[in-house]
Amino acid sequence: MLSALGLAFAAGAAGWAIGHSSAGSTKTAMPAGSSASFDPQVAAGAHIFVQFACAQCHGEQGRGGVSPAVPALTTVAKVVSAVQLRSIIDHGLGESTNPTRPYMPVWGEVISQTQVTDLIAYLRAGLPSVPTAVPPSIPTGQGAAVEGSVLYVRDGCINCHGPNGLGGVPNPVAPDKVIPPLSGVAFRKQFNTDAKILAVIRSGSVIGRAPIVSMPHWGGIIPNGQLTALIAYLKTLK
Repeated sequence: MLSALGLAFAAGAAGWAIGHSSAGSTKTAMPAGSSASFDPQVAAGAHIFVQFACAQCHGEQGRGGVSPAVPALTTVAKVVSAVQLRSIIDHGLGESTNPTRPYMPVWGEVISQTQVTDLIAYLRAGLPSVPTAVPPSIPTGQGAAVEGSVLYVRDGCINCHGPNGLGGVPNPVAPDKVIPPLSGVAFRKQFNTDAKILAVIRSGSVIGRAPIVSMPHWGGIIPNGQLTALIAYLKTLK
């Protein structure tokens, strides 16, 4: 399940930091007292940051602290150019065989170029707090499946596997040309135990480089209890 800008800029960001300034114009937040508190592009980027679960790996407002392998975007976005940021988002950055070490996945076939432009504007503006651009609250005391249904949205699974796990998102270079659904006979036949579902969520499914969309590692990001809730939700699907 894709996360979010997801994962590790670490391998390339340090090298880019040398000799790069925050080149290129970026729209920033407008004064709080104005009729429109935020530049629309920056505000759109903040909502995209939430929609694609970037915070799940890079931390709230990109402050980091989730995993040692994932840098804080508040630092990276200041030293990496807009062109380089777009390349990282579209093509990913690195692959990892360690299921607990997250990496930056490929987003180019999932996020539109307009959305990438807005996201970069938000990053270059310093990731300001934008009202309502917050992930949904995780319910408690309502059963594991209910919790899992919200995590499915909060962790960005819905962006690649579709609403209700129905799939259909293109993955042109992959053998079957689409990101697989998480429901239906084929899924249940291949992942017929909780352990098999848990294993693929934790370890991901790296099948190639851009433009192939790859399943990132969630083992070092999503706590075990939430993984259990996600599985409970997936087992309720068609």
